[in-house]
Amino acid sequence: MSQPQPPTPKPRTVLGLGSYSESLRIGEILRKETVGGMVLIFGAVVALIWANSPAADSYFALRDFHIGFEIAGIDLNLSLGHWAADGLLAVFFFLVGLELKKEFVAGDLRDFKRAVVPVAAAFGGVLVPALIFVAMNASTGGETLRGWAIPTATDIAFAVAVLAVIGSNLPSPLRIFLLTLAVVDDLIAIVIIAFVFTDDLRPPYLLMAIVPIALYAFLTHRWPKFFASKRWAPWLILLPLGAVSWALVFGSGVHATIAGVVLGFCVPVLRKDEPEKPGLAEKFEHRFRPLSSGFCVPVFAFFAAGVAIGGASGIASAFGDTVLWGIVFGLLFGKPIGIMSATWLVTRSVHANLDPDVRWGDLLGVTFLAGIGFTVSLLVSELSFGLESPHYDHAKVAVLLASLLAAILGSLWLRPRDRRYRLIAERNAVDKNHDGIPDVFQ
Repeated sequence: MSQPQPPTPKPRTVLGLGSYSESLRIGEILRKETVGGMVLIFGAVVALIWANSPAADSYFALRDFHIGFEIAGIDLNLSLGHWAADGLLAVFFFLVGLELKKEFVAGDLRDFKRAVVPVAAAFGGVLVPALIFVAMNASTGGETLRGWAIPTATDIAFAVAVLAVIGSNLPSPLRIFLLTLAVVDDLIAIVIIAFVFTDDLRPPYLLMAIVPIALYAFLTHRWPKFFASKRWAPWLILLPLGAVSWALVFGSGVHATIAGVVLGFCVPVLRKDEPEKPGLAEKFEHRFRPLSSGFCVPVFAFFAAGVAIGGASGIASAFGDTVLWGIVFGLLFGKPIGIMSATWLVTRSVHANLDPDVRWGDLLGVTFLAGIGFTVSLLVSELSFGLESPHYDHAKVAVLLASLLAAILGSLWLRPRDRRYRLIAERNAVDKNHDGIPDVFQ
């Protein structure tokens, strides 16, 4: 008699709904980023118009206006554009640090099975654009190859702003996938900035920065309730420590925005007494995200996006530069190819299927939006070439052009699918037992 065969194991599902609390948290973040993305786009458009108007000289005079001082051997007499890139973006990277720590401690990144797909996708979305850029600039070599990291970033605020207009009913798994991918993408960008764009390292300042950072970590872990309940306390106690940490990291030669990431990682995520309630990291995120998305990032975009096209000759010069094409092809095609390939390889290697509500065509539309580089790409452009290089202006044109084309391509792809997404959203919102939690999450 033949032996009964063991049942074939069912393939596991990736990009599923996850928990209801995680879905709510992601939804709230995306709503805030939508507003910030709109303001960011407005700031960039104003800068572009001003920089190419008869009053262009006043824009560049404002961007290059210096203000500041020197203290303890650290030259803080910087241009307004420099203050925006190194100072205001530190607030943005502080929130990135908070979000990263929350994902690792209490989010999807703590579970390897859930994290493996977006993490692999993020690495694919960084590797392939970089390879495309290098391939297109290998023959010129030299300075042009310094821009390899420009097309590796994803701007979540800009992408979500587009998503809000054309795909408000996008299934929750895809929204979570896009945000998680962008968070990991930011982590990779942080590592690149810290290790690739650190010049003239001055270790004494880096060692001195440990003192205020350690004190910051001690205070936030020792008295989290105090800083959560007293709105003035972070501004009067923690902000000075953060400013000193930022200045010392700046003086060390490491890009100053890294200080924001490190301080974000210092904030506790969970409450020891009541783990189910929001911790200090979530409180800080609620308070400071409007400042970052509504002011800091748009002001940076205003100073970074202004590029004088220079008429027909300027356009011809930009489009004749392989740097421009490496960035455009990297963001527009490298991102989708890298993300889709990595996701497909992971699902095949672990014998998994996509969630039934998620199709490969839906995922492709999201990868088009991931090609919107903008904020971090503009920052890396400056770090790669410097303000005086013509490649810098060409890189900015490329980032703006690629981001616009990626937004259009994603819109054209996802918009016709929104009716199906709306039906899925209505089905997933059903709560027959009226307990406040949709039945699909139970």
